[in-house]
Amino acid sequence: MPELPEVEVLRRSLEPRLIGRCVQRVEVHDGRLREKTSKRRLEARLIGRRVVSLRRRAKYLLNDLSGDETLVVHLGMSGRLSLLPAALERQDHEHVSIYLDGEQRLAFRDPRRFGLLLALPTATLADDRRFRHLGLEPLGGELTGAELRRLAAGRRGPVKNFLMNCSLLVGVGNIYASEALFEAGIHPARSVARIAPPRWDRLAEAVRGVLGRAIEQGGTTLNDFQDADGQEGYFQVVLAAYGRAGEPCRRCGRSIRRIVQAGRSTFYCPDCQR
Repeated sequence: MPELPEVEVLRRSLEPRLIGRCVQRVEVHDGRLREKTSKRRLEARLIGRRVVSLRRRAKYLLNDLSGDETLVVHLGMSGRLSLLPAALERQDHEHVSIYLDGEQRLAFRDPRRFGLLLALPTATLADDRRFRHLGLEPLGGELTGAELRRLAAGRRGPVKNFLMNCSLLVGVGNIYASEALFEAGIHPARSVARIAPPRWDRLAEAVRGVLGRAIEQGGTTLNDFQDADGQEGYFQVVLAAYGRAGEPCRRCGRSIRRIVQAGRSTFYCPDCQR
């Protein structure tokens, strides 16, 4: 499933080519996504409006348009958003096509249909049910050890689960949580109540570092993520812990171990993360 770095990579690849584009036509070939996509509603909110900015909130891509409208996109598990020539033949699983000036179209493809594409008033996004529960952005300059410690106050659960709680901190999915904990030298099952302030500082730095490097390297392609140009991510080639069970730790040489937490695989080094 695409996580924060993948969505940020997509945002950066689309931004220079979408800003200023005007929506001319909308086609909904099959609106049966996570939420029903209505051609009539998209036409009413999008046609004739220009893209003024591209933002990201958690794993949502927000295309702000003139007239206080925002095209909201979530890739779900298999979604792709591509900028293509308007005349190009419709792609497999292309459920929504948004035609722009300059003979371009924004194509949303999603074989598994867990994605989302809809338009909402820009001014009300923060209060929308899809956004109002979302927690701290890890790359916005607010993620510090002190802030993590504040969020963990009164909690006792495992730190890995804490990192993946999107009502507290957004965008740290399973892969990046494992990698950040390895980098910070913290065992994934350690209770948040037993983490000292210096370790919170190291963890905040590790989260920012892991996500930043993933963005720089184009995200992590474990299944079928691609950016707007169809380029796959390369961060998986430098993963230190995730998916490496039985392989030697690149720091100490001991075998990486795998455990299951909340139904998700976690990878760690028993020496480096005691």
